[in-house]
Amino acid sequence: MPSGSPSIRDLLSLICEQGAAALLVSGWFGLEKESLRVTGSGGISLDPHPAVLGSALTHPHITTDYSEALLEFVTPPFREFSEALDCLQNLHLYVRENLQDELLWATSMPCVLAGEDSIPVAKYGTSNRGLMKYIYRLGLGYRYGRVMQAIAGVHFNYSIAGDFWPMYQKLLGNQGDPRDFRDAHYMGMVRNLQRYGWVIPYLFGASPAVCRSFFTGKEPDLLVFDDTTYYEHYATSLRMGDIGYQNRREEGMGIKACYDSLDDYVQSLASATKTPCPVWAEIGVKVDGEYRQLNANRLQIENEYYSSVRPKQPPDDMETPSRALMEKGIQYVELRSLDVNAYHPLGVDSPQLRFLHTFMLYCLLRPSPIISSIERKEIDRNLLWVAHQGRDPLLKLQRGGKAVLFRDWVGELLAAMQPLAQVLATEKKDSGYIDSLNQQLQKITDADCTPSGRMLKEMRESGEGFFQFARRLSVEQWRHFSLQELDTFFRDHMQELSQRSLQQQRELEVTTEEDLDSFLQRYFARQI
Repeated sequence: MPSGSPSIRDLLSLICEQGAAALLVSGWFGLEKESLRVTGSGGISLDPHPAVLGSALTHPHITTDYSEALLEFVTPPFREFSEALDCLQNLHLYVRENLQDELLWATSMPCVLAGEDSIPVAKYGTSNRGLMKYIYRLGLGYRYGRVMQAIAGVHFNYSIAGDFWPMYQKLLGNQGDPRDFRDAHYMGMVRNLQRYGWVIPYLFGASPAVCRSFFTGKEPDLLVFDDTTYYEHYATSLRMGDIGYQNRREEGMGIKACYDSLDDYVQSLASATKTPCPVWAEIGVKVDGEYRQLNANRLQIENEYYSSVRPKQPPDDMETPSRALMEKGIQYVELRSLDVNAYHPLGVDSPQLRFLHTFMLYCLLRPSPIISSIERKEIDRNLLWVAHQGRDPLLKLQRGGKAVLFRDWVGELLAAMQPLAQVLATEKKDSGYIDSLNQQLQKITDADCTPSGRMLKEMRESGEGFFQFARRLSVEQWRHFSLQELDTFFRDHMQELSQRSLQQQRELEVTTEEDLDSFLQRYFARQI
């Protein structure tokens, strides 16, 4: 939004005066949650993805991420996030009924790792689609190591109601193309989610400690908690820090998406997928007749670019994500910076989602200028500092070239969100929006109320290292699911989906006539 545009408070007043508040607060919500399958001892399962859960290639709701043991639950989009949580609950109950001698790990960071070879890469069968997914994951392992890929997280997918956009465009007096208007404001939301994204690891980060086995053959620059655990005294989310998804090696090669516009974003990622990288070339693409990676470019595919937030448009078959975005525009925004909530069996709860709904709308309505090269460095540093030092009462972040006390800034941010939370509470008849925002405000004055602070305090008081703590919660949560009843209709539906997905995979494998090399060549020929 250009400078001189209405403030959020003024926008809310205008929207409410027109009786359009219901359009503002409505939308579609979806969740993706990753969980490691582990043995009773806490080690990563080496067993294949259970066939009873269906095909990880074609099942719409239960698949795998990097590892064969890293389950991923995917809900469809719902009008209410409570429905998404209900779906996620039922998916967990279905998996609970069908896993033998295994359980799901309750935290983002894994434990009891025995090196790179102990993490099985996910396999998707012998069809060209399945082999491409497998080779891509092989490439990730060669490039960044398999251990990093075993980290789990939660993604919150949010799409604003389609009827909102014509009203908003008219309100702002914009006469341009409706799709261009929508895409531009979604990209503005994405930029603001980066500017203020450090609030997520502070409020919800749940990885202040990590198992010693996570580091193979090297000593990290972390403190020693006990013989089994490293940690940072004020850390909130080591997952979002140097040891996790923020891959410094990739950044060192100059890969940085441009968020100025949707076209700039797409072109910057598409360019990286076509630009050769000498470092990756040393790995080799096809060695002794076997693929090690899809190509030796800076990115094998667009999804290799790690970021805390992504504009998304689901691609059709054989369509690259970039082409889908360019041809159809942004359908939803994916927020990817949530740690698995170790204190909730589903890894995420209603108060979190109420806050995220408020936060993402705030980022949409707030002015969002282009990110300069200087601000880009500030954004990256701020996120890193909060991940490693967020609970330090003296922590300062960079804002516009000046140091500002973190607690002051986060307090300003949450205070500015209060009018929006009130509108959400009123329109949805849900006071939980106000309650959630108040819960987050309490975390500013008492950092021990944050999940990361609570975890370290509990570990100290119980004399547990990270493994003992995480395993105890995992067992307790697995027991919780065993006491819940799965709806019979949902069970029957999932059994039908599982069988159908297995049949779909078999049909793909039987009907594959094109050789893999030609398939990959045809796929990459469709890049922007």
